[in-house]
Order: sequence, then structure tokens, then C-alpha cells
Amino acid sequence: MGNRDIIVIGGSAGATAPLKDILNRLPADLPAAVFIVLHIAAQGIGVLATVASSAARLPVRQAENGMLIEHGHIYLAPPDHHLLLFRDHMMLGRGPRENMVRPAIDPLFRSAALHYGPRVIGVILSGFLSDGAAGLNAVKRCGGFALVQDPKEATADEMPLRALEATTVDLCVSGGRIGDVLSELVREAAGAAFPIPPEIRLEVEIAAGERIGSDNLLPIANPASLTCPSCGGVLSELNDGHPLRFRCQVGHAYTADALAKEQESRVDEALRVALRIIEERAELVHRMALDGRHSGRAAVARMYEARATEYREYADMIRRVVLQSLDPRPPKA
Repeated sequence: MGNRDIIVIGGSAGATAPLKDILNRLPADLPAAVFIVLHIAAQGIGVLATVASSAARLPVRQAENGMLIEHGHIYLAPPDHHLLLFRDHMMLGRGPRENMVRPAIDPLFRSAALHYGPRVIGVILSGFLSDGAAGLNAVKRCGGFALVQDPKEATADEMPLRALEATTVDLCVSGGRIGDVLSELVREAAGAAFPIPPEIRLEVEIAAGERIGSDNLLPIANPASLTCPSCGGVLSELNDGHPLRFRCQVGHAYTADALAKEQESRVDEALRVALRIIEERAELVHRMALDGRHSGRAAVARMYEARATEYREYADMIRRVVLQSLDPRPPKA
């Protein structure tokens, strides 16, 4: 099977500093290719250029569709495309967003696991939410090596923590040590090949832009009474274990915490709309009560005044909910 010669790295908020350190420590004769996905905006290539300047010994290129893979090179995922690996080349996929981002970390890790199995080293760096956790799990399920930045020293510890929860990680070290560790790991022989779970192949095809449909999703997921925030379709819960994940028939994918975060903003918006409508209703019936007083209809005025008081009570209740945090996570110790 050769050596561990495929390194896939994923990060988000706070990942730039450890990534710079990693690239700076990789040797010029690195017998492996490095692939990097950072969560970046559609026009955020400047961030990647800054990171690339740290790789003093190795050439850095933005990945292109059909580009051949070469050892001793670093490849960066371009904005708004999933970076996918095949046997000897790269592919840029315009499949649905995962965890609300494209490029996403999970598709890169899955495609590497699918085609390179035990030759893959997966690395998760600092970031929010849990993109990369399912991908790192796929790397391990296909015989690869899992490495995670120590959450205690990560700027944003959520991605490292979710990765540690999702799979059995081989190493958890500080960002400053990862480059040296990788330099040693790539010179070790890869292990035996593992059977490839069929759902990994299907999810790579989805990221590449293949049509999914509800029939193809049924063997790997069960419909849930949840709605996709992106397209309004029915979400299905995937059967592959940790982390808890969902996909719709279009292909949008969410880990549970990413879905909760997206729902949170929608709930907050809905509450604010409801608050506005109820306050307008209270103002309207208040004016109707005044009109009743002026026209001598005391009974009608009292009825509208009671309704205005009731609506204001509802509005106060909703206002208190809006002011409270909707984040279900417990506070840190």
C-alpha cells in the first residue's frame, strides 16, 4: 500500500496560525501531497494566499479541476467548490453545501478515504461547530490516521472536540507539534486496506454534484420530521453513527449542532415577527377602545381594552423569550 502519502487538513476560525506553523515545518523532500480546506467566503482567497506564504520549502497551488496530484506539493481548495480527490487527480465539485459551507472539510476527507484508504492522514484544526468530524470518522473507517489539534490550545475548540467525540483519534497534539509529527508519519508504511462503506462513496458523489433523490438516500438514512433550512425539503437522519447528521433529498447536509445553529436564527426571526404583529394588534385594539369611548359605546370600549391588555401581556412574554439566549449548549466551566 505504500506510505501514508495523502495529508488532508481542515480548519475554520483560528486555524490560520497553526496551519502556518504546520506548513513552515514540512520538509522540502516531503514524500506526500497536502490538501487544505479552510472555511472561506466566495471571495476570500486572500486568506489562503496569506497561509500559502508560510510554506517556504514546498510549492503551493490552488486546486484545479483535473489537476494531477504530485508529492511535495500543497493544494488549497478554491472558494465555492468542494475539493475532492480521486486516484491520481483532483476534482472540484459544485455539490450542495455541507454545514452551510462550500468548500466543506467532510467531502475532502471522505474522497481521500474512499480512494486512498490507509494512506490518508486526516488533520482537524481550530474551528466552530463540527465540519470535519464526520470526514475524520470516514478516514478512520477506511484505515487512515486521525490527528486533531489539542482543543485546550485551539482558538475555537468546537471542531477539535467534535472530532474527538466522533471517532477514535490516533493523536491529539498542540498545533506547534503537528508539522513535525506529519513529517514523521509520512515516512511510515500504511496499514492494510479496509472495506469501503457504501455510504461514503454515495456522499462523495453528492459532493461532486451527482443527483441524489430520496430513493438513493433511503439505504443510508431514515426520514426525520425536520425541514432543511436551505431548500425546505425533508431531512433524513444518516445511519453512520457519530456525529449525528442529516441530509435532504437535494443533498444539503448538516451535523446536529450546525442544524441547531441555523434553526436558532430562524426561531429568533420568527419570534421577532410575532412580537411585531402582536404589538401592532395591541395598538389597533387600543385605538378601537378609544374610538368606542368617544362614540359612547362603553361596553365595546371595555371589551377592546381587555383585548389590548391581553395582547400586551403576550407581547411581553415573547419579548422576554427573545431577550434570553436560545443556545442550548451549557456554559463552560
